[in-house]
Amino acid sequence: MKVVVATGNRGKLAEFERLLVPLGLECVSQGELGIGEVDETGLSFVENALLKARHASRLTGLPALADDSGLCVDALDGAPGLYSARYAGALADPAANIDKLLGELDGRLEAERGAYFHAVIVLLRNAEDPRPLIAEGSWHGSILEAPRGAGGFGYDPVFLDPALGKSAAELDPDTKARISHRGRAVEALRARLAEWRAG
Repeated sequence: MKVVVATGNRGKLAEFERLLVPLGLECVSQGELGIGEVDETGLSFVENALLKARHASRLTGLPALADDSGLCVDALDGAPGLYSARYAGALADPAANIDKLLGELDGRLEAERGAYFHAVIVLLRNAEDPRPLIAEGSWHGSILEAPRGAGGFGYDPVFLDPALGKSAAELDPDTKARISHRGRAVEALRARLAEWRAG
């Protein structure tokens, strides 16, 4: 099944391709089809993912998949959360977002640096689909005092997986795909996909 993926983020698209091809989904990015981003005006990850998926499906006529995800830091009452991509401002790049985050946590003890990534994936048959498939996943860890690693994207260099003792940016792509918030959401998606297709 051909699905338009509602993202312009190359790192995220690469992760989706790696995760979704085994599910029999052929991914095409909305950017390849000339579709721009929609304003993320929702008040939750679910609402934003639905907005993005409906926008992409409406403009392409294809089934659409979208995710909304973010980093939630315990000591910051869940920030940056919904605003993870623009934490340091609307035009901020990942390095600026990381700098702001580390500044906010400056002086915090290791025990106060708990955080988790959360992802919501939405899959729609069409723009008016009243029964979207919604899957979620979380990845718990903590925030490092300085970036480590050259892989991944976004906040990966400062997010520590406690079980592996590595930052998300130090993990190989297969390991990250298996244990990340997005990987766990795709696993939840996989479990329900046959039922969704039959519907």
